[in-house]
Amino acid sequence: MILLGLDDTDNEYSRGTNQLAKALARLLASDWRCERIVRHQLLEDERIPCTSKNGSASLLLEPRGDSCVEKVIETCREAMLVDFIEGSDPGLCVAAHVPREVIGFGHRCQQEIVTQQTALSLASACGIFLTGLGGTNGGLIGALAAIGLGAEGNDGRIVQWREFPDDLTGRVAISSVRDQDIDVRHHSTGQLVESGTVDLGKHLRPNLRDNRAVLFVEQIKGTRDDYIALKRK
Repeated sequence: MILLGLDDTDNEYSRGTNQLAKALARLLASDWRCERIVRHQLLEDERIPCTSKNGSASLLLEPRGDSCVEKVIETCREAMLVDFIEGSDPGLCVAAHVPREVIGFGHRCQQEIVTQQTALSLASACGIFLTGLGGTNGGLIGALAAIGLGAEGNDGRIVQWREFPDDLTGRVAISSVRDQDIDVRHHSTGQLVESGTVDLGKHLRPNLRDNRAVLFVEQIKGTRDDYIALKRK
């Protein structure tokens, strides 16, 4: 398994980092199976340049047979350079092993401003590939943070889960969500919800908790088994 981290790949008029992550997963699909793509929320501060909410993305990939990490790096690097959007400052990170220091770095980026040099020094010390691919290269900070948060497996909102289609929307049976190997849990008690219906809104967006996909829901007042999905970071 390897982790890819992406950040600051778009501007306010272009497709977002999540869409780029999905495109890279498709590009690598013949050699690597995408286990998940997760959006991670980093610190929101007016001193940090970002398109909207300062989120980065991690991809967890499983090899199909003998696959080369160096080829993944080159493929993603070339694709991101071709797809460079003016006004963005993209960063790319790739790691087969993520030490505890990088996980800590991910949490640090959710709480304070961190410099590029700090990120580069840490990646170098840990033997992790990290680079900027245009603009100020500022996205390399969030790319490394995404690797750390993704490795811990307890943060973020899932935008792609395994090979299930992203086709659930609006009100659906909870069984349809569970059929995609996603736990449905009551947000306040943590108890599993196994029956009824849930309003997903526009998309199914569970959270990553303990390396599982978990959809947190709240019961609609006045109903017995009707729920609404909650958005959590």
